[in-house]
Amino acid sequence: MSKRRKRRFSYRPWIIVLLFFVLAWGYIEARSIFSPVDQARAEEQVNLDVPSNSSTAYIADQLENEGLVHSALAFRLYARYHDIDGKFKPGTYLLNPAMTLEQITGQLIKGPDETIKITVPEGFTVSQVAELLDQMGITGKDDFLRLTDSEWNYPYLKEIAADKNKLEGYLYPDTYHVSPVTSPEKLVQMMLDRFNKVIGEQNYIKRVSDRGLTLHQAVIMASMVERETRVAGERARVAGVIYNRLEIGMPLQIDATIQYVLGKPKEILLYKDLEVDSPYNTYKHLGLPPGPIACPGWPSLQAVIEPEDHNYLYYVAKPDGSHAFSRTLQEHNDNTRKYQGQT
Repeated sequence: MSKRRKRRFSYRPWIIVLLFFVLAWGYIEARSIFSPVDQARAEEQVNLDVPSNSSTAYIADQLENEGLVHSALAFRLYARYHDIDGKFKPGTYLLNPAMTLEQITGQLIKGPDETIKITVPEGFTVSQVAELLDQMGITGKDDFLRLTDSEWNYPYLKEIAADKNKLEGYLYPDTYHVSPVTSPEKLVQMMLDRFNKVIGEQNYIKRVSDRGLTLHQAVIMASMVERETRVAGERARVAGVIYNRLEIGMPLQIDATIQYVLGKPKEILLYKDLEVDSPYNTYKHLGLPPGPIACPGWPSLQAVIEPEDHNYLYYVAKPDGSHAFSRTLQEHNDNTRKYQGQT
């Protein structure tokens, strides 16, 4: 009776090689997702707000959304492995994409450093921003204005002609948290970065191009919408009026452009004010003024790409801050008499 031969299982060389590459790839990927997002961006400051009682999952999602970690899941696994899940303190943090997970989690456990809260309202001019920072003791007004007159390497500023008001319209109005040692140059960069992020997320340049506008023209229009409206729901309607007037070659006659030239707001403009000699005088010059008259927020920027479709050519302010819109000059005159007692 013959004995059965035991079969010998032999590994083929290609299987071993494949297994090696799979393991190597997994190791490299694991190191990658736990590594800093971009070590070259150590100078970039990102504000991270951590509300009270925030879960690790929420913080991880915020970190991923802000581009501070490669993966929210990797952050959660790291926190669980190191037994620091749930130990993060609330507050506002200044982080950057060059930080490691160890550095980020260490900062979140330690708590936020001392920060200064700066709120730039929508519709502020560059000069008003400078005055605000001066009043807060962050930087002198003239020093800040000199910074805004200098060259900044942002693609969306390339089309703008050299001008003392080069950054008008582009210092994005928002709330910023900075450390006491943050330089004025860094603050300008933060505002420009925020503008860049907003228009990038909204595919804004493509959307204004679809309307036959350059980005600069859109910002100019948005700045007028910002300064002309006090009621949020009227932004798109005012933008529609601007489009309608431009289409038929009618002077825009935007009072806010006169206020911009005068430098200080006047409750009531006089007829002599409308004769001011300036390219920003939209009563005397057709088309858009040469530059923005304020720094618009997203709602006004959005109104330019999503204007209300209507036939209105005129509007007049009511006592409550809203406007009465009209299609004809006669209707406009009637509204003016009704709401302002003028003919």
